[in-house]
Formats: sequence, structure tokens, C-alpha cells
Amino acid sequence: MPEEVLFETESRQDRAAIADYLRQVADNLESDASITLTAGDQSVTMDPPSQPTFEVKAEREGPTDGPGELSIEFELEWDENDDGGDGDGDLQIE
Repeated sequence: MPEEVLFETESRQDRAAIADYLRQVADNLESDASITLTAGDQSVTMDPPSQPTFEVKAEREGPTDGPGELSIEFELEWDENDDGGDGDGDLQIE
């Protein structure tokens, strides 16, 4: 299935600023509000369903014998015609 990027931005931020972005997303999810992403001339508004699929991934990219790049990815996904789905189990984040 082809992928269409609706919005993308990447910038180095301090941890407190990232927490503010994630907190705003959490507040919007909790209040059933849409989520609007804006950067420069880009903007997209999305309305996650009541039960989207929540994917969390920790990755290391790079050579096996040297330093690489680490990442934590949080993703909400849903079918445009669906109101959510089932998960794999209970996630815990500490």
C-alpha cells in the first residue's frame, strides 16, 4: 500500500519542549479533541478514533560493532473507515 506523507518535521529540541508537545497530544486525546500539527507552511488536523492502535518501538540503527543512532517511536494508527482495534497486551512505560 503506498504511503502519503501528510506532515513531517524534524528538529532538535530539549527534553522539556518535547514533553510539552507530548503533553498537548495527551490532553487532546483525553478530551476527544482533534490534533493539529503545524510547522511553517505545513498544517494537518487529524481526529483519532476512540481506540486507535498505539505502537511503541525502541530501535538502534547502525553498525553492530560501533555507535549507532537510538530512537523511541510513538505511533497512533487507524483505518480511515474504522473506529479502532485490539492491542497485543498491556504496555507499561516507566
